[in-house]
Amino acid sequence: MNQPIARLFSVVLVMFALLVAFTSRWTVFDASALRANPNNSRPGLEAQYVQRGAIVAADQTALAESVRGKDGIYTRQYPFGALFAHAIGYYDPYNGSTALESYNNGVLAGSPPQQGSILDQFEGKRTNGDEVVTTLDEHAQQVAYAALAGRTGAVVAIVPGTGAIKVFADSPTYDPNQVKTRAGFAAIQAQPNGPLVDRVTAGQYAPGSTFKVVTAIAAIDAGRYTPNSVLSGKSPIVVSGQPLANDSGTSYGNVTLSTALTFSINTVWAQVALGVGAPTLQTYMNRLGFYSKPPIDLPADEVLPSGVRYNARPGYLPVTSGADLGRVGIGEGGLEVTPLQMAMVAAAVANNGRLMVPHLTKEILNPDGQVVQTTEPRLYSTVMKASTAQEVGLMMENVVNDGTGTQAALAGVRVAGKTGPAQDCTNPAVPACAKSQVWFIAYAPVNHPTIAIAVTLEHQIGFGGSIAAPIAKAVLEALHVGAAG
Repeated sequence: MNQPIARLFSVVLVMFALLVAFTSRWTVFDASALRANPNNSRPGLEAQYVQRGAIVAADQTALAESVRGKDGIYTRQYPFGALFAHAIGYYDPYNGSTALESYNNGVLAGSPPQQGSILDQFEGKRTNGDEVVTTLDEHAQQVAYAALAGRTGAVVAIVPGTGAIKVFADSPTYDPNQVKTRAGFAAIQAQPNGPLVDRVTAGQYAPGSTFKVVTAIAAIDAGRYTPNSVLSGKSPIVVSGQPLANDSGTSYGNVTLSTALTFSINTVWAQVALGVGAPTLQTYMNRLGFYSKPPIDLPADEVLPSGVRYNARPGYLPVTSGADLGRVGIGEGGLEVTPLQMAMVAAAVANNGRLMVPHLTKEILNPDGQVVQTTEPRLYSTVMKASTAQEVGLMMENVVNDGTGTQAALAGVRVAGKTGPAQDCTNPAVPACAKSQVWFIAYAPVNHPTIAIAVTLEHQIGFGGSIAAPIAKAVLEALHVGAAG
């Protein structure tokens, strides 16, 4: 071989080596980074040719599915429109994804050809996505939305023994089918009252008197009080240098803790909180999940913690940092909670003091219908002794039988619950202060709990017992609580 040909041959070899190196870089070593680049539209184009896995209700009813058009492109469809929007979320190759669509994207998305082997690329093979089976109950979800009747609020219902979520309802909601177009998505974003906000996991409200259940748990489990402990229910009293009164200014004589919960006597529970002390109350709040994001199967940025917010101080701070303990004990004093957190409180009492991790995913099936993953019940924490849970549960049952929660009573079924209005603001001169954040938390049946529930509505004129409790009753009925078998 003469010298010019040898030089040319060497140049060709070097160029070939560079070609292999750069090709390998983008197709193998840096493939993930390239696909993650927001300026790269190819993944969105590829995803349209792969059948994304369905998301179905517990009874296999389709909640989200991909339908193939004549051009071979799949589009995401949501048969129930707005009904499951906040639990299921939306998916669009260009507008992104939320909720279960986002959390389970890895199994739903399937595998476009270029993600497989070289042979698959030549043959054009692709793997369809897996199916996600949820714990959601279609009928009960419909009942929850009908009962909310367009009012801003949320309903969440949990199986206490497993953490399975049966109802996950937010109002206002939106139709995820509209996310397919820029105009449709923009129209959703422009709607008032934030329909894209997931109020179940990210709505933060003062819990009002529903938090007295937490105060009762701490008081009884720590051995400081019993349901029969007697305190004065006079009104008003001075707490943290300011007067604190009972609803309507009603003054009571000496009453037991059980009676104080039945009639939601603020002055008694403020005294109990002070008697329990900040360190003990903080311990039980931590056990119940306060100050931590609940480990639910949703994107972390869609879930917020619950805790005490101090004026002019960022974030949530422990009650041991100088909170108005008496008012925190009755669900005020800067305390903010999510509906999911309060459902977890009810579920812990219902499950003999054992709080289970809440979840929306029941199982995952591959395209052949085989189960490839199952969500097993997981213990979040042991909050209290079983005896404490039983005592607090009986106190909550009295609330429904004889107290502020009678409108949640079910014929032939023992229901335990707690009502809770909370002021929307603290300045009586502001007209909005005439309205309240109304609550009701409950579980049933008391003797064999199958459902725990939390209901809340924003800016209502009235009380939790008259507004939120009937919603809980309707959902419990829809879930056949107490039915034979």
